[in-house]
Amino acid sequence: MTLEEFSTQFGIEMGTLRLWIEKRWVIAESGTLREIDVARARLVRDMQIDLGVNDEGVDIALHLIDQIHDLHRAMAELQQKLKL
Repeated sequence: MTLEEFSTQFGIEMGTLRLWIEKRWVIAESGTLREIDVARARLVRDMQIDLGVNDEGVDIALHLIDQIHDLHRAMAELQQKLKL
């Protein structure tokens, strides 16, 4: 999805979206968002707009979510190794 498409579809100003990219909350490669980054951007939008979470809270929440995903990935790898 392009940045413009995301901005239009989810009602986020381009400046705000670019700030999220600067903060590395989402990654945009060649002006497009991968599916995972669209999901992260939607999560950030929900946290900030719907829930009123400030930037520091978003940083913490995304960091914790990333840790959970890394742990899940490591557990899946360990499970595969134990099956062999």
